[in-house]
Amino acid sequence: MNMITRSVTGLATAAALTGAALVLGTGPAAAADDWPVQQDGSPIYVFEAHDFLTPSDPDFWNPLVNRARLTSPYGTTTRIVCSGFHGVTTNCVQADADGNPHALKRLPFNFPNVSGSGAPGGGVSHWVYPGFIPGIS
Repeated sequence: MNMITRSVTGLATAAALTGAALVLGTGPAAAADDWPVQQDGSPIYVFEAHDFLTPSDPDFWNPLVNRARLTSPYGTTTRIVCSGFHGVTTNCVQADADGNPHALKRLPFNFPNVSGSGAPGGGVSHWVYPGFIPGIS
């Protein structure tokens, strides 16, 4: 092989590996995630969350229902603690079966909802348990 062919092959390999890493993510989250804690005097508030739509709820699939969604192997059966600022939920953490906290991943929009993205903070969100959907970790 000549030098140009090796360079092109090396770049193609690097691009393929980078693309695969982006698509596949890094796997399930480590148990190093922590529960949000309310800080004295902070405008960021912490709350136990219970009102998520899950895939077993028919409204989850209705694109006109603008409520928070959760895709998780635990549904809403384990503890979920979120934090927010000025009415916008900014972070959520869910317990696994052993009670260990794992930071949920916020999708860029409330799929499959088609409304509400113009609301402050992008509106309500769709949260996913890390590693539950391939590529979202």
